[in-house]
Amino acid sequence: MKKIILGVATVSLLFACKTQNVTETPTTKPTVANINLVDVENDKVWVTVNPDRFTIDSTSFYIPKTVPGTYSTDNYGKFSENFKALNYKGDEMEFVKIDENSWSIKNAKDLDKVMYQVNDSFDWEGEGGVYSMAGTNILKDKNFLLNLHAFVGYFDKMTEKEFRLEIQRPSELIPGTALTVDQTIEGENSKTDIYNLDRYFEVIDNPIMYSSPDTTSFMVQDMQVLIDVYSPNKKFSAESLKPGMEKMIRAQKKFLGDINSTDKYAILVYLSATPGQNDAGNFGALEHHTSTVVVMPETMEAAALDKSMTDIVSHEFFHIITPLGIHSKEVHYFDYNDPKMSQHLWMYEGVTEYFANLFQVNQGLISNQEFYDRMVDKINVSKRFDDTVPFTVMSKNILTDEYKDSYYNVYQKGALIGMALDIRLRELSGGKTGILDLMKKLNAKYGKDKPFDDDQLISNIVELTYPEIQDFFDTYITGTTPIPYNEFFAKAGIEEKEMMSEVGYFLKGQTPYITANQETMQIIFRDNIELNTFLKDLGVKGGDIVKTINGTEYNIKNVYDLINASNNWKKGDAISMTIIRDGAEMKLEGKVTKPMDKEMKMVEMQTTDGNQMELRNAWLKG
Repeated sequence: MKKIILGVATVSLLFACKTQNVTETPTTKPTVANINLVDVENDKVWVTVNPDRFTIDSTSFYIPKTVPGTYSTDNYGKFSENFKALNYKGDEMEFVKIDENSWSIKNAKDLDKVMYQVNDSFDWEGEGGVYSMAGTNILKDKNFLLNLHAFVGYFDKMTEKEFRLEIQRPSELIPGTALTVDQTIEGENSKTDIYNLDRYFEVIDNPIMYSSPDTTSFMVQDMQVLIDVYSPNKKFSAESLKPGMEKMIRAQKKFLGDINSTDKYAILVYLSATPGQNDAGNFGALEHHTSTVVVMPETMEAAALDKSMTDIVSHEFFHIITPLGIHSKEVHYFDYNDPKMSQHLWMYEGVTEYFANLFQVNQGLISNQEFYDRMVDKINVSKRFDDTVPFTVMSKNILTDEYKDSYYNVYQKGALIGMALDIRLRELSGGKTGILDLMKKLNAKYGKDKPFDDDQLISNIVELTYPEIQDFFDTYITGTTPIPYNEFFAKAGIEEKEMMSEVGYFLKGQTPYITANQETMQIIFRDNIELNTFLKDLGVKGGDIVKTINGTEYNIKNVYDLINASNNWKKGDAISMTIIRDGAEMKLEGKVTKPMDKEMKMVEMQTTDGNQMELRNAWLKG
């Protein structure tokens, strides 16, 4: 990025010192963080953090190294530059930069405030290794996606202090957030929104997206749901996404019953116009107590986006149960720069992902068979990981090099742990109670303001359920024994059969038929799996490199466009694919056919006893 050059007026504003009329008595004023979204140059904004007067000799200032919900070390301080510490006269003070995320400042009694510039992550090379949904966008006068952990830092031992967040923004842009604006100050060509917050956690737990108005809302029981959308080419709108989101959340609330942790929930949707090309390139969502940030490609077709939003947002919404509701002390008193991780990712992410699928079959949004197929997909993907690693060990050490690449498995085996535990609880209770009932009991025992001791959770679960559940945890979660999924399915009258099934043109569930060469950016058909019938009939072989399909060139950068385009192919349409095989270019031509592949599927037994039928009905519909 180009070096920013500030005008005289801006410099005067930023470096203005506060009144000299101060006392030596401890202050009760909040820490004030100001973000200037008006004077933007080269995708950088100025941030000022004013802690008021210190009574200690030295302090440290931090920007988070990691934040709850990401389970990765992201070093958000790397997006900051031109750090300054100013005294009450407006003079710069000496400081020492300790690492990417922290600065040490001596003579803290003279410190008035710190200020620094923040770059956005979306147009960094590789987005700085940060998930897009935890990232940031700075697009002058158009869009500001503020995941505030990348903007607002904190002073040592002051995270429990009150914060006042002041955001100066262009008048024509509005905030999308679950927060309530306590005051808006009118400027000549701008407005300043003021938010009063109880502690630093509330700052980073409340993302804000500023953009031109594109918002809608609806009520579900006593909860208001807000939808804010940024679609740069206006392909989608809040109103176009509303029907799918309303249907989904109504079904979720019905599934949850009396669990109710918020009266307002915000869904902030950022749609990437050019994925991976100076724009968000990885997709999904990041949960917060009362909101979620969703990042998806704008190039998706409406039906595909609606389905993805249902799967993704439902997962994030269920986080109101755990860890936003039920969590350990490691989560409640999170250390943003020296985090101690909990053992219970199987519950925080695994059970949440399980609920995101279970509620859909429970509420009739998907069929029984589709639910089974989803679980089988997770079984197949989970087998790519070491199935003997205790999940509690992996979870506790998820930030280490040894285990960090296993994080994706929490959405696979973690959900399967939830499924197996659910079936076992249904079995022991004669179908009367399952894992949702367990989570309600844990919520009553703990809840968002009463964290549990990490090493006491399992014994508490056993106390709330059955002695046999201790064996389940000892064997499959803290132990090294892989879960015998077929045995658990059989309890509900479900068995495994090999069948020919329709699959995607380039994806078989969560298993792709294609891979990529990261150096050449080429898309390559995998040579270690059997291809589907469509690809075989066209003449594709494992190892073939994709050059063009129907005249369009494809590589890693626009692979999402390829997947989206294939969703619109119709049976009998002409198809032309140029590939490179053994260094020679070849053209394959044919007709689009329905892609089929052999799959091991879990299907309902033709004959089941009464106990199996009752357990299955209780499990899926209870």
